[in-house]
Amino acid sequence: MLTIKTEQGMHDWISSRKDAGESIGFVPTMGALHEGHLSLAVASLEENDRTVVSIFVNPKQFNDPKDLQLYPRPIDDDKHLLENMHVDVLFLPDEKDIYPDGVDTSIDFDPGPAAMTMEGKFRPGHFKGMAEVVYRLLAIVEPHKLLMGQKDFQQLTIVRKMISDMHIPVILEMCPTVREENGLAMSSRNVRLSDEARKEAGIIYSTLVDSQRMYEEEVAIDEIKERAIQTLTRPDFIPEYFEIVDGITLKPITSMQDSQFVVACCAVQVEGIRLIDNTIWTRSE
Repeated sequence: MLTIKTEQGMHDWISSRKDAGESIGFVPTMGALHEGHLSLAVASLEENDRTVVSIFVNPKQFNDPKDLQLYPRPIDDDKHLLENMHVDVLFLPDEKDIYPDGVDTSIDFDPGPAAMTMEGKFRPGHFKGMAEVVYRLLAIVEPHKLLMGQKDFQQLTIVRKMISDMHIPVILEMCPTVREENGLAMSSRNVRLSDEARKEAGIIYSTLVDSQRMYEEEVAIDEIKERAIQTLTRPDFIPEYFEIVDGITLKPITSMQDSQFVVACCAVQVEGIRLIDNTIWTRSE
């Protein structure tokens, strides 16, 4: 596995591979890799001639400086995992490579209402920073395919809109959420939970599953949401939101007739750690 740290180095490698007629798959990460990240790399390795995984902890995505400071950075472990998978390239840029001095890296993209709800409400500025760094990484790597996880559904939805609005020549593929044995969505933040809380946090996924069952039984949307919040409210658990939305616009729905692509999304603070999850209930795009 090659480790490339500069924009020029990445351009040179990509150019040589494209000249050879090879397809490039790309998995952007912030490191602290787990099975969820690795499943994206597996999908890319299966579907493309070459796979690039990036690790860059983007400071512009953190509205809480403490959260940025505490974000895990086990780079040696991450490298070992990627090497064992036979990933072709680890792109490991510094902040100055992504945001060079004197270069305006802002983008003319408005995600609209999709960035104002759910995560956008609780993490002001998060999606602006996310869109900017994904655009920058795509400009450097120039992949044929971009692979992202369903767990970050709102993020993926905004990236999909950015790709469309800005006519970026890349295919976006959504890969399924990978879960722990109790259903908890795998996340780099899970390691910060106590063993007891990590075990109990499986209730987030079971609440999503139970809520879908109620939806299929045509229980009123408001009642489903109210019951979910009640279930998720317990010692050391503080639900921030439980929303049932259209999977393209992320607008809340009020009945089954409102959308053919229905997604339930939630965020819960567990021992002060924010955990997000979602499940797709119906899909007919």
